[in-house]
Amino acid sequence: MAIEVFNRVEKKYFLDTKQFNELTERLQEYMNPDAYCTDGQFYSINNIYFDTDTDELIRTSIEKPVYKEKLRMRSYGVPKSDSLVFLEIKKKYRGVVNKRRTKIGLQECYDFVEKGIMPTGEDYLNPQVVKEMKYFIDFYRPHPKVFIKYDRMALFGKEDKELRITFDKNLTTRREDLKLECGEHGTPLLKDGIYLMEIKIPMSFPMWLSAMLADLDIKNISFSKYGTEYKQYVTDEILQKKTV
Repeated sequence: MAIEVFNRVEKKYFLDTKQFNELTERLQEYMNPDAYCTDGQFYSINNIYFDTDTDELIRTSIEKPVYKEKLRMRSYGVPKSDSLVFLEIKKKYRGVVNKRRTKIGLQECYDFVEKGIMPTGEDYLNPQVVKEMKYFIDFYRPHPKVFIKYDRMALFGKEDKELRITFDKNLTTRREDLKLECGEHGTPLLKDGIYLMEIKIPMSFPMWLSAMLADLDIKNISFSKYGTEYKQYVTDEILQKKTV
């Protein structure tokens, strides 16, 4: 069963291909691939991020406030019309991430976020999380704003099951066809050969992991997929206006 409510610290890093290969080889001693990583392969994650008419959520997030939040819909692979997806609220307060999510039918999700129609009666729904999302939706009146897709490899600690490390590549975005079922086409967000690593853990890093990062000269960065896409989008809009 997918975790629906949790708190954790998340740290992000950029890796080149050499660092990725060396680190993942060393991690085999301490970590196992998650259920989606068949034979240790990457799998695709597709997201629709929702925001206000004025992009209030992402503009606030970019300013690095003490508290920020966002809403997204997520599927593993391209969903069909009758597929279940995840609807997630992700909040961050003083560096600690709280994520609350529920499974929901694809069309139910569109109707809930865009029309305010409450999903009801299904055993896969988390009622408490749905109520919190309803408050968020009524307050912000969000709309689909951007599609972001990436290929992911995810690992869990053998001893500490709450330690999770993910590697994302092939980040792709678009601002049209804002339906998950429309496929995975779009514009690359990062250069080829770059991996975004996220370390997610409720407490401090184990010593063996800190030693690996230091040995491979892997340094913590500040990076947001949606934030980076939005900055690029604004820059492109400005350049287009100058050329008109």
